Amino acid sequence: MSTLFLNPMLKFIPTPIGNPQDITIRALREFEKATLFLCEDTRETKRLLRILEERFEFSYPDAEFISFHEHNGAERLIQIAKRLQDEEVVFVSDAGMPVISDPGQILVEYCQNSNIEYDVLPGASAVTTAYAASGFKNGKFNFFAFLPHKGRSRTSMLTEVMNSSTDTVLYESPHRILKLIEEITALDESRELFFAKELSKKFQNYYRGTAKEILKKFETINSKGEWVVVIEAKQSEHKALYLEDILSIDMAPKVKAKLLSKITDKTTKEWYTELIS
Repeated sequence: MSTLFLNPMLKFIPTPIGNPQDITIRALREFEKATLFLCEDTRETKRLLRILEERFEFSYPDAEFISFHEHNGAERLIQIAKRLQDEEVVFVSDAGMPVISDPGQILVEYCQNSNIEYDVLPGASAVTTAYAASGFKNGKFNFFAFLPHKGRSRTSMLTEVMNSSTDTVLYESPHRILKLIEEITALDESRELFFAKELSKKFQNYYRGTAKEILKKFETINSKGEWVVVIEAKQSEHKALYLEDILSIDMAPKVKAKLLSKITDKTTKEWYTELIS
């Protein structure tokens, strides 16, 4: 769809990832006009708006607040479809850029398919902020959001990340951040990493070093808080670095064959034949 909307009604608005001062003037004005807020968590959105009201020249809107998240997005879309065309509607995540790693994507797709006017305002993003702070020279990266919590799917995705020729940005919870660094260290203790904790907040911290060095630092680091992890791309000369690691993993031959084919010159079929024999 290539239509240029001059007066969009639905606005996707980034909110600060930590420091409330990162809100934009344009976002404040759009908040004031809105009659309906679609929120990842209505309590978080209302809390932010009260802070903005106290600290900036901002009038708390006379609007309705409705939750819109991964568990109810499809159902909510049916309920508010008509209002998207008739009202000033705002969609926000708890923090950062909406649609990126949240259910806003189905709302964008619905607007495109239904020819409903919308706009996305530029603003705070933990992904680009962390990558800029990393100092990595590649200049391009893949964003994987959160890895699966456990099991073969986590192992498979992390293996893909570790063998990528492009830098990778991940999110991780404080409950699994130590597990992640331990997993990375087991695969490649010399891999260069960048960890950003609590971006733009009071206790923001950056940690850069090899996986082994970062793991050592975690002996004294308080892991509580939100984390963004940047993993430097694998160097091409280390092509078969993880062969033994993948061979030792207990997983279905078809899955293992696909992983092995990505880091060797053999095809998936060749690896599968070898594994089952």
